[in-house]
Amino acid sequence: MGQGSISEFADTASGREFRDRYDRVLGKWPGPVEGVDATTRHGTTRVNVCGPVEAPPVVLLPGGRATSTSWFAVAGDLAATHRVFAVDLLGDLGRSVVGEGPRTVEDLMVWLADVLDALGLGAVALVGHSYGGMVALAFATRHPERVDRLVLLDPNSCFAGMRTGFLLRALPLLLRPTAARQRALIGWETAGSEVDPDWLDLVAHGAEHFPTTRPVVPKRPRRRDLGQIRCPTTVVLAELSRIHDIRRVRAGVRKALPGARTAVLSGASHYTLPMAPAAELITVLSDALRE
Repeated sequence: MGQGSISEFADTASGREFRDRYDRVLGKWPGPVEGVDATTRHGTTRVNVCGPVEAPPVVLLPGGRATSTSWFAVAGDLAATHRVFAVDLLGDLGRSVVGEGPRTVEDLMVWLADVLDALGLGAVALVGHSYGGMVALAFATRHPERVDRLVLLDPNSCFAGMRTGFLLRALPLLLRPTAARQRALIGWETAGSEVDPDWLDLVAHGAEHFPTTRPVVPKRPRRRDLGQIRCPTTVVLAELSRIHDIRRVRAGVRKALPGARTAVLSGASHYTLPMAPAAELITVLSDALRE
């Protein structure tokens, strides 16, 4: 679906409800937040920005169907030392408007480079969660000169495969997305851990109503591709993640990126990130961005 579909959706009752729920979660960000629309060759990308103008930039890529609003628990602390740029992925839930959307991984890389160019950014600290981590890792292998710090939060399919059990649980949502199926998958994966109710309302509504496009999924990088990464890299794993076996992921990181640092967040699951555990995540992010 393209620009017309999203524009038409925005004028419907479901579209207005989505916007209200988006704004409710964005309202959890501390301090003033500026919504900037970055023009790219593949569409217009919404970026939520905060922090001192002259501070070093950190770009945040959310997980699929999570939106840029999901960074509310860490945005304020990051903005104390960085200019924060939180991106709504093109073709996904949020306020980005896809045009001739990316069809290949190379298109996806062009899109992200265009976003950085439109924002006037050179080299940045790049942080990605889940699918956003896949995009961040692929970008760092292709444009190492534009990434001076890389942080991956529970990245799936980057260093090890996903659990069969998770894929079977996710299949109904992928085949026919509904609010109930989105809630059920997140509830199962988090195993009763508290998830912000406003964010859950947003993504559940979006799963059923938002006109997303099929995501472009980067392949797991080869070791020689990972050798292109020149910057300090941190891989943060969720102790209770049910999307993959974090022991296998950690072993994969050590084999493929022996210079990377790994950290495990106690009590975290894949879908509690990046909202909780906030204090522990902020500590890890602060350390990673100082390296």
